[in-house]
Amino acid sequence: MKDVLACNLWLYKVFPFLRWLPRVNKSTARSDLIAGLTGAIIVLPQGVAFATIAGMPPEYGLYAAMVPAIIAALFGSSWHLVSGPTTAISIVIFATVSRLAEPGTADYISLVLTITFLTGVFQFVMGLARMGTLINFISHTVVIGFTAGAAVLIASSQIKNFFGIPIPRGSSFYEIIHQLALLAGDINLYVASVGIVTLLVGVLVKKFFPKFPYMIAAMIAGSVYAVILNQLVGVDVTHIRTVGALPAGLPPLSYPDFSLETIKQTASSALAITMLALTEAVSISRAIAVRSEQRIDGNQEFIGQGLSNILGSFFSGYDSSGSFNRSGLNYEAGARTPLAAMFASGFLILILLMVAPLAAYLPIPAMAAILFMVGYGLIDFHHIGSILKTSRAESVVLVTTLLSTLFVELEFAIYVGVILSLMLYLNRTSRPQIRDELPNPADPGRRFIPVTDAIAECPQIKFMRVDGSVFFGAVNHVQQALQQIDEITPTQKNTVLLCDGINFIDVAGAEMLGQESRRLRKKGGGLYLYGVKDAVTDMLEKGGYLEVIGKDRVHQSKPKLISSVYTTLDPEVCRHCSARIFTECHIALPNGERRD
Repeated sequence: MKDVLACNLWLYKVFPFLRWLPRVNKSTARSDLIAGLTGAIIVLPQGVAFATIAGMPPEYGLYAAMVPAIIAALFGSSWHLVSGPTTAISIVIFATVSRLAEPGTADYISLVLTITFLTGVFQFVMGLARMGTLINFISHTVVIGFTAGAAVLIASSQIKNFFGIPIPRGSSFYEIIHQLALLAGDINLYVASVGIVTLLVGVLVKKFFPKFPYMIAAMIAGSVYAVILNQLVGVDVTHIRTVGALPAGLPPLSYPDFSLETIKQTASSALAITMLALTEAVSISRAIAVRSEQRIDGNQEFIGQGLSNILGSFFSGYDSSGSFNRSGLNYEAGARTPLAAMFASGFLILILLMVAPLAAYLPIPAMAAILFMVGYGLIDFHHIGSILKTSRAESVVLVTTLLSTLFVELEFAIYVGVILSLMLYLNRTSRPQIRDELPNPADPGRRFIPVTDAIAECPQIKFMRVDGSVFFGAVNHVQQALQQIDEITPTQKNTVLLCDGINFIDVAGAEMLGQESRRLRKKGGGLYLYGVKDAVTDMLEKGGYLEVIGKDRVHQSKPKLISSVYTTLDPEVCRHCSARIFTECHIALPNGERRD
């Protein structure tokens, strides 16, 4: 029986679709069919738009939503995630590859396919190595900042197409804004009017007819307006260019460039895209899983995304990942299994065969307006406002990542955000919270309470609570707090550390406690530990640090702790002390002499 279960578990890991395939029936298939058709309609304008952002021919955005989406659905763990081209990845590809080759050319496409293959390999290997936890280091704030910056870059890259002004391809954000100011007088009003009409129709349809695909409505309106304008005035006057007819057919076979030189040129970009793509895929999967009550395996998602990009690179698909829009729509449309994503790919092929020639009437300024709307939709104003209001540290991460996206090389913007997030995290963890406390003299249970002016401290004992791990990065902070006691209250030669908030201690932390114990002994006092957790005790005992501190000075019982410390105090100081915060203070002096 155990062998059969082990075999089944192995099969589920290698072929995860075996988990949901038996659940497919007429009811689920019908729901998946409707959700798939909806998704195919939505991805048509998005795929063309994303390919334009990436500097690829428009049809490649649709190819990236075909084979990769099927593979990701079969080998991922989420039942609702829909893979395909995404805005953030598209703009990273354009920013990195456009420096190496002219966008849209054969060399450019070859480099992009190589990056796609390498991204898939990185993702697949990370999944096999069970490195799904790495995604946790890319905080939600970093993703929001990067996405907002990418949205601004998307809009800025389309300014020349929206207004019909000659801005050099590949110009930086600053250069584009500068050129727009210089060439404002050269704006082509015919071209701009097409963009404005498309934009207005898209906004109005989205507001008043939210169930209708607003992108498709905007594209049709912009195309019809451009055709009428060209008929009335003439193409020679309007200079309105169109996308051109898309090839109608299945994704052609392709072959990435595996030369050593190309791999060297593209490896760093592939690594940056890997982290971004996995962050998108896993975060979307988890967000939908909260609503669908499905368990997500991050490592399996790594494997599914890796295989989809590896195989996609041989079917003319550039880098794909989980799509925010299409995955949410897939769930809302009633998808029950990953068959919905597979149906969407099939429907997309059929739609492409039928409407591919119509792309010849799609004006480029209309596409620019569509991308303006895509960019605006990517900016998460709600969470940005929340971060700016609630956390100064997270605000720094957000703004830095956003500015890095706009003004630094795009593939490094994520690294900048991650490094800054880790620095702020290490700064927080290296400064565990330390509070002065004392046993409440009015409480028979002697519960510890914060020190206030209303209750006097014992002049010979300092009670100090540490909340946080005592590791190499926090050693200096904790030791400094312990040694400051000498400067503030020199008579407090005994220190009691309340350790129930310490979950972890390393060798450096244990060494520090040993040093402080020896230092306090030389002063005539000692270091006492109370409420030490088992994991911390094991660490101190294995390293021999418990012997240095003294086993008799480590307590789990509050009465025994206080009794142990009290007997070591100077009776002459106690004789004239008015604080008397311990019960023992009212019975006898530390040397046993009875009090009146």
